[in-house]
Amino acid sequence: MTLVLGIESSCDESAVALVRHDRRILAERIASQDDTHAPWGGIVPELAARAHADRLAPMLDAMLTEAGVRLAEVDAIAATAGPGLIGGVMVGLVTGQALAFATGKPLWAINHLEGHALSPRLVDPDLAFPYLLLLVSGGHCQLIAVEGVGRYRRLATTIDDAAGEAFDKVAKMLGLGFPGGPAVERAATQGDPAAVPLPRPLVGSGEPHFSFAGLKTAVLRAVEGGHHGAADIAASFQAAVTDCLVDRTALALRAMPEATALVVAGGVAANGMIRAALEGLAARHALPFLAPPPRLCTDNAAMIAWAAQERIAAGLAPDPDPQARPRWPLDPAAEPVRGAGVKA
Repeated sequence: MTLVLGIESSCDESAVALVRHDRRILAERIASQDDTHAPWGGIVPELAARAHADRLAPMLDAMLTEAGVRLAEVDAIAATAGPGLIGGVMVGLVTGQALAFATGKPLWAINHLEGHALSPRLVDPDLAFPYLLLLVSGGHCQLIAVEGVGRYRRLATTIDDAAGEAFDKVAKMLGLGFPGGPAVERAATQGDPAAVPLPRPLVGSGEPHFSFAGLKTAVLRAVEGGHHGAADIAASFQAAVTDCLVDRTALALRAMPEATALVVAGGVAANGMIRAALEGLAARHALPFLAPPPRLCTDNAAMIAWAAQERIAAGLAPDPDPQARPRWPLDPAAEPVRGAGVKA
């Protein structure tokens, strides 16, 4: 029986978890930094790194105590090594290295995106490779063919902004607060999704990628125009993003007929409207649809520990010289796409 201790610190969530090979999460802790960053309307990297440094050690102690597990009983340590805000990534990775050195246990340096990509298999043991993953978060918007552990083929990415980033920026424009995704979704429940005519970038085109910069600009124009309330703008924006995600995902499904399922992960996957629309798309393609519960969609350490469990089960070896990386594509062989702000 393998027990992995996971650490996640790539952005603004400090998280630790203990996950067994049989998918049982013995204990976990997630500390939000929303109050720290709310006055700034977005994440301040230096503040995020300091918060990780302050919180990880006491969180680890509390989690081990709750689980009744001694550190010596852990079989491996797993820590996010990127991509993400480099200060936070370094804090988590160095913490993992220190624990591994102190215990003599192996350290697995995990790609944060791989954690998201494999997290649906933590929830559903019957999910078989290959499946199509829509990874949609504050920093990433990609469609990935998940062909096996460590085998990922990028089918599409954003050529400018990620969907989650657009949610945050729109929330700031509307004065809805931070974090933006939940704030926009709440406001949208009181609005009319057809009230504001907004563009759907690249919808209907043969290009497989995403683009949200133009949509974000259109929302700014609507806000400046003063003819629509915040709820209507939020609802119309959410509907436009949903249409873009569904259209691009449908294109990827046609390019991946061997897919066993449609899976969505990442923070934006917690949005109810987006989930429902993607579930409908999967049904139209006669495919199972799987979205992890919201707590496993946002950044968490259980997915990092589980990615290490998957790698152990696949017979892979840990990196002997792990490095913190601000960028770390799942598919390094993917061809570059146009756009200076590509989130690879």
